[in-house]
This record gives sequence, C-alpha cells and structure tokens, in this order.
Amino acid sequence: MLVFVAGVEMGGENREKVVKSTSLYDCHVAAGAKMVPFAGYAMPLNYPAGIISEHLHTRANASLFDVSHMGQISIWGDGAAHALESLVTGDIIGLKTWRSRYTQFTDDNGGIKDDLIVTNADGRLMLVVNADRKHADLDHLEITFRDSLDIVMHDDKALIALQGPHAASALARHAPAVAELGFMSAATMAIAGIDVTVLRSGYTGEDGFEISVYAESAQHIWNILAADPGIEPAGLGARDSLRLEAGLCLYGHDINETTSPVEAGLAWSISKRRRAEGGFPGAERILSEIADGPKRRRVGVLPEGRAPAREGVEIINIDGETVGKITSGGFGPSVGGPVAMGYVDAKSAEIGTKVGLLVRGKTIAAQIVKLPFVKHSYHSG
Repeated sequence: MLVFVAGVEMGGENREKVVKSTSLYDCHVAAGAKMVPFAGYAMPLNYPAGIISEHLHTRANASLFDVSHMGQISIWGDGAAHALESLVTGDIIGLKTWRSRYTQFTDDNGGIKDDLIVTNADGRLMLVVNADRKHADLDHLEITFRDSLDIVMHDDKALIALQGPHAASALARHAPAVAELGFMSAATMAIAGIDVTVLRSGYTGEDGFEISVYAESAQHIWNILAADPGIEPAGLGARDSLRLEAGLCLYGHDINETTSPVEAGLAWSISKRRRAEGGFPGAERILSEIADGPKRRRVGVLPEGRAPAREGVEIINIDGETVGKITSGGFGPSVGGPVAMGYVDAKSAEIGTKVGLLVRGKTIAAQIVKLPFVKHSYHSG
C-alpha cells in the first residue's frame, strides 16, 4: 500500500535507498514503527497505534517525534547577527539572548529559499533548517561568509520534539527548568544528567519543545521520555496532519522559491524595522506586496464530503476558471474531515468564497476558510 505524506509517495521499508539513519533508528524499530525513506533518512511513518491515533493523542496529551533529519547550524563571530540579517527577512540584530525567531532565507526575486528558526544562544546563532535544504543553506552561508564567520553543521546532534498540551508537565518531571520557558525561548539544562538545549516551540500547533542533544545520548533521552506515562511516539504521518490542521507551511510544498513570504501569509514575521529599512534579498518585491497586496494568497480550503484534495489539485471558481492549486491536503483527524491549503488569485481569497476542486475528473464543492483549521495552543505565559 502506498502512503502519501506531504505530497511524498512512500512505500514500505526500503532502507537500502536511504542515505542515512538518525541516531534514534533503533528506538523506532524496537517500538514497531513503519520505517520509510524521507529526505534522505529512514524515518518512522507511524507506530502500531496508527496515524490517526497518534494525531489525536498529540492533541490531547503529548507525543515524541524524531526530527533529527533537520539541519542544526551554528554561526558565530564578530557581526554574526548583522551578517545573517542580510540574508533573511527577520530581525536578527534585535533578537535577545536565548530568544528564538521564525524567518526565511529569500532570493533576489523575493522567493523563499528556506524557512528556519534562529536562536540567539548568548552570541552564537543557532539555526534549525529544513532537511531537504540544509546542505544548500550551509553552502549559502559558507559562500557568503567564509572569510568572516565560523559556521558549523551539527551532524553530531539529534533533535527530539515533544508536543502536546501535557508536554510541559511531562518534561518538567525530568527538567524542572522548562516550566520557566516562554514560547520561542530557549535554554540549556540537563535531563537525567545529560546536557541538552531546549526550545519551547514546535510544528503541530500545540505547546511543546524541541530538544537538541548530542547523538550518542539521544536514545537515552528518547527512552526516558517515552517511558513517561502519557507520552507516546508519533511519526511523519501524524506530524504532517497536525501541521496541516494548524495551517503551518511545509517547505517544498506550501512555500518555495516561487512563493514570497507575503503570498504565503508570513508577512507577520517581518518586523517594522525590517519593513522600513529593507536590506534583505528580494526586499523590493516583498515590501511592495506588503504595501499593495500580492497577486495571489495562501488560503485554507475546506472540501465538502469525505474525499481529500491532494497537492496539485486545481481550484476553480464558480465560472469554472482555474484560480489556483492545492499545495497540501489530507484528512484532518481533529476536524473529522478533509482539509487543505493552497494558493488562489487574490480576488478569490476572501473567506467564504465558494470554489470547486478538480479531483479525478470530478468537481468537489469547497470553500475558502480562515486558517488555522484547529486553534493554536502555544504557551502564552
């Protein structure tokens, strides 16, 4: 049976075609995970409980995700914040110590080369970038700053995400200091005597944490957390359905070099100072779109009935004219039906607009809806 996750077609386990395994591979196999190739790694698609169960458990309790395939990069040296800010849309100079910020690498045309999280780790900038883009991002940084900054890709580190409304109380039993972390704040601490860096963030729409730990200690941390009552492992399938319900973009699908941050609904990540000063690649287009509006917009799409609308499905207006395409779609377990995101012409982006979806030669009725499909539950303390 083939399974589609974020537009990626994956069959059964085929580790021979995968470049690498994460340091948590043995933990996944021991837990009965279905392993699939994804972004060059053997990754768990789901565990015996199944994708829907894992999804709903995350929304109600807390789940563990292996996100070690993503890139962890450190940048340091004189003027590191000013330098990085010249490549991204976000305010890096004003980023306070142990605070984190979501931003994007952009190109000269205003397209998104990657989206990332930047943390000011007491002067050293820590970047978490997408798995498919991490080597391109590293090259981009090294080519630009090779003579002025120190840049390291941490292939020796794993990344574990703990997500869900009970994530904070569960992690606090092992690391009490997490209770003091605000949303998009980070700190170094110890779990069972092992030094880790913890960021209060995630990609499910729920409260949660991302834990960076050296690879040789990753299995120990994973097993400690997995043994905690109420915590269950979850795979790529649930991660994708959770982020889709939360209206969060996936690079290579909802955003790429053909989309600008404004079209993607990410203008909120560009601060007032950066809008005033510019100075980032593609600023002319991006600032123009902020002022005058983009020609197309990312929107939520709610199909009628039970048939999901997958990536690539055409969106038509009531006159039968093509006005856009779906970029992410599937079943939303918390919603109880199909949900999707895509881009439509700006004139078709108004909430409540009736549209049609061309699925397998048939037109499915749908409407444009406000994102997210499920309210975000990030920590507000």
